Formats: sequence, structure tokens, C-alpha cells
Amino acid sequence: MPDDTSKTGSDRKLVSLEQDYEVRDWAKGLGCTPEQLRDAVKAVGTSGATRRRRRRRPRGRR
Repeated sequence: MPDDTSKTGSDRKLVSLEQDYEVRDWAKGLGCTPEQLRDAVKAVGTSGATRRRRRRRPRGRR
């Protein structure tokens, strides 16, 4: 359940590093560690779609 029920559509698409369960669930879903997820959020923002594209790129490319 989203934290803010008025944002049910968009809240699901954003990664919140403030919620432990969200970090755990996003990391598991993306196949990365929580630390890698935090690094990706710092690099490209909180959009889940952006995060997925970044995970698919070969290492060394940005």
C-alpha cells in the first residue's frame, strides 16, 4: 500500500530510500543490492523506470 493514498499511481513508480521495505523490495525486483540501489538513486533520481534502464546497461556506459 502506498504511503500517500492520494498518489496511488505515481507513488508506486518512485523509489523511496526513506522506507526500509521499499529499498528491500526495489532491490529484490531489480536484482541488485540495497547499496547499489541507493547509488543508482543518487545518480539518476527516484524514477523506477530510469532505474530499470540503468540496470540493463553494460558496465562502464552511462
